[in-house]
Amino acid sequence: MSAELDELRATVRAFLAEECPPAAVRRLMADPAAHDTALWRRLSGELCLTGLAVPEEYGGAGCGMTELGVVCEELGRALTPVPYLATSVLAASAVRDERLLTGIADGSLLATVVIGGDLTADGGRLTGTAPYVLDGHLADVIICPAGGALYAARGTDVARRPHVTLDQTRRLTRLRFDAVPATRIDGDVTRLRDLALTALAAEQVGGAQRCLETAVEHARTRVQFGRPIGSFQAVKHKLADVLLRVESARSAACEAARVADHEPESLPVYAALAGSYCAEAYLHAAGEAIQVLGGIGVTWEHDAQLHFKRATASARLFGGPEAHRARLATAAGLAGGGPA
Repeated sequence: MSAELDELRATVRAFLAEECPPAAVRRLMADPAAHDTALWRRLSGELCLTGLAVPEEYGGAGCGMTELGVVCEELGRALTPVPYLATSVLAASAVRDERLLTGIADGSLLATVVIGGDLTADGGRLTGTAPYVLDGHLADVIICPAGGALYAARGTDVARRPHVTLDQTRRLTRLRFDAVPATRIDGDVTRLRDLALTALAAEQVGGAQRCLETAVEHARTRVQFGRPIGSFQAVKHKLADVLLRVESARSAACEAARVADHEPESLPVYAALAGSYCAEAYLHAAGEAIQVLGGIGVTWEHDAQLHFKRATASARLFGGPEAHRARLATAAGLAGGGPA
């Protein structure tokens, strides 16, 4: 990894440790909006992260998925409740509209993208429902694919019903469009699900890494029978297996990000691979961390249960691992009796 990426990672990690520690995460979980406006402004103004993927001519940094992946990994490690995936990854990647991109870059605009749903467009008005929209309760603008085109609707014009989510650090909303006025915009959503999977995989790697670190630290300090439990063979093997899965997941996520930037025609294969493997690696790491921690791992006071909830919810956010493997098999010609 380059020195620039290492510096980006260190900067984001230090910022989140200072500005969004676990206590702040829990405070935001209890907030109906789960959003800290001041924190978002600092991410955009002080760190210039919200416009990382926005072209330079619109006030962004013009970076690619590799840089976004580093940020997403650190946000996932800290369970930071910010609409970064919805706004700075999905919306910024989907639209080519100057006004929207400028707002995303400077942090003044929160946006999200409908992935799934039954929207139809008629004379510049959208009708239908979108059952699970990431951060739809916050978005100023809803980006909507409909009828082969892309539309932007104001969030205040849409009926929004937040879901009660297992993962309280990430909110999903049901949106209902009843002849909602919308503006047709330039954009491209053909790669959107794959980009979403790639960014989510990076988040999952960050969360899995944090689970591993937590389990290792506990194994070093928890003493049973006069010895740290990390000295017992069963615990060593458990942690070694988690390490192997985390590092393999990191390789899959990094390669998907590289392919997104340099070999976009191959992204469906690598995004499906990362989406499948990283989801299961995070689930495994979160579950094993709780096993190593013992009883304290399932208490409300410990953050292990927060990672387990995030891992479980994220594994279904853009389709489950089995769906990604089915896509991977199809892309590799292994489905429907294809070549082995």
